[in-house]
Amino acid sequence: MPENKKRILLIDNEAGLCRMMEQILQDNGYFTRSYTSPQKAVEDFTASAWDLVISDIKMPGMSGLEVLQAIKAKQHDIPIIMITAYATVDMSIQALRKGAYDMLTKPFEPDELVYRVKNALQQRQLLEENRELRAELEDKFRFDNIIGASDGLKSVLERISKVAVRDTSILVTGESGTGKELIAQAIHYNSPRHEKRFVAINCGALPENLLESELFGYKKGAFTGATESRYGLLEAANGGTLFLDEVGNLPMNVQKTLLRFLQEKEFNRIGDTTPTRVDVRILSATNSDLKEAIKQGLFREDLYYRLNVVNIHLPPLRERCNDIPLLAAHFIHLQNQKFTTAIKGFENEALRILSDYQWPGNIRQLKNVIEACMTIESGESISRETLSQFIDIQPEQGISGDKEENTENKVPFTTALERFEADLLSELLRKHGGNIDAAAREAGMNMVTMYRKIKKYGIKK
Repeated sequence: MPENKKRILLIDNEAGLCRMMEQILQDNGYFTRSYTSPQKAVEDFTASAWDLVISDIKMPGMSGLEVLQAIKAKQHDIPIIMITAYATVDMSIQALRKGAYDMLTKPFEPDELVYRVKNALQQRQLLEENRELRAELEDKFRFDNIIGASDGLKSVLERISKVAVRDTSILVTGESGTGKELIAQAIHYNSPRHEKRFVAINCGALPENLLESELFGYKKGAFTGATESRYGLLEAANGGTLFLDEVGNLPMNVQKTLLRFLQEKEFNRIGDTTPTRVDVRILSATNSDLKEAIKQGLFREDLYYRLNVVNIHLPPLRERCNDIPLLAAHFIHLQNQKFTTAIKGFENEALRILSDYQWPGNIRQLKNVIEACMTIESGESISRETLSQFIDIQPEQGISGDKEENTENKVPFTTALERFEADLLSELLRKHGGNIDAAAREAGMNMVTMYRKIKKYGIKK
């Protein structure tokens, strides 16, 4: 069966109609196979063998609706177009409720058939792309993809792995640039809500009037310029997660509406008197001291306790010095992939400076500095001179007479990477019960490389 052509299965007890549809669809570049026996078609049908099914509704022995149910039981996501000469509203509703994508009424023009087929296949392609994107996101935000091996980060990951599966409000705290939204995304994509949307809003980026309408939506005519009703982000996130970044910047009137939602699971759009109910998990984050804001009358205490059912505090990068070489290697790898460059890493002196630096902008600053360094670096490794153009380096850093003392407790870049790789492979082998083939696949290695690494690091299988 040709792999480059879309494959369409035709089911109709009228052999002449089958031949006609086959000819039309083949002329338009599709691969087709037709059955005049619905029982035989269902019997031969296998999941993933076809991209689309077209079936008549009224057939002897087995109706089109029975065919629809039988095929959907084998492959629930395949689009099915139903054909009928006696279309009624009731019949159409039945077919659509049982999973039909579209209805086509006899007699139909060839162009109409091709148009309906193209629409159905495009819809399927969109659904497949959405599934692939969702799978990619879930893989990206797996807890074991968060870079770092420091005790502080391990403690955070252990905590969020426990709370992710519980549908409770979480407040993520930490300095700007520590990765609060990354943690919120990891919580969402490891929760029962992972198939629904993750919607984020920066509460400090919008003026008060826009923020309220953005969150809760508004009814047509609620204010000047409201020419039509509009959903807010709460409704957009229905079934999923809403992330409120910099929640400390919420104005008092918005805090009041948000509190009501957290208590009652309903809210009113601006200008609407009818409550709207949605099912949304609220995650929030702040880099400010909300307890101090409560004392100053800038934040509601009752809202604070509703948002802060569980607190996750992210340590600043200066408290995660051992993670800096790993993060640096990760960002260099990403930039090399993006721009097809071949920077190997940092020179030893530059890496020592990198690890000693206080990083007031935390991980975000580190990422930006590495990207800037790779833009102008002409050598194979990022040098001290290149690094000094983007962070303030003290004269004695990396060149003092106590260099031996400075390096005593520092982990060399390559050693840190090897330690990280050995730990990762050991964990994968434990996860797969010593199955080297399965561990190699998850690590993205071939078997020969996996065996070589096991021998190199002395890992016990």
